[in-house]
Amino acid sequence: MTELNLTQSVPLTRGDDGVLRIAGSRVTFDSIVHQFKSGATAEQIQEDFPSVTLSDIYAVIAYFLQHPRAVEDYLSEQAQAAQQVRREVESGVDRGGLRERLRQRRAQAAA
Repeated sequence: MTELNLTQSVPLTRGDDGVLRIAGSRVTFDSIVHQFKSGATAEQIQEDFPSVTLSDIYAVIAYFLQHPRAVEDYLSEQAQAAQQVRREVESGVDRGGLRERLRQRRAQAAA
């Protein structure tokens, strides 16, 4: 009888900035999930991100469907981080240490 591998791997990597990306690309996990939540099919998503394979897109969608709460928490954290960056940029704060502060915050959030 043929043995099937019953485990799946998710093609995601976390960058130094704490952002999840599709392995082997610069496409963010957020981008794929947002498009899927907006009603796009995997094939439509691939049209927008041709550097990502269709199987990787399906794997990411499957992960989202299997772990909706964790993904929503991640997306919320990313949105909060983006708002904080926007506020700092708009307020004209010293931007010299901004990148380092963001890395520290993301490292703390991941821990």
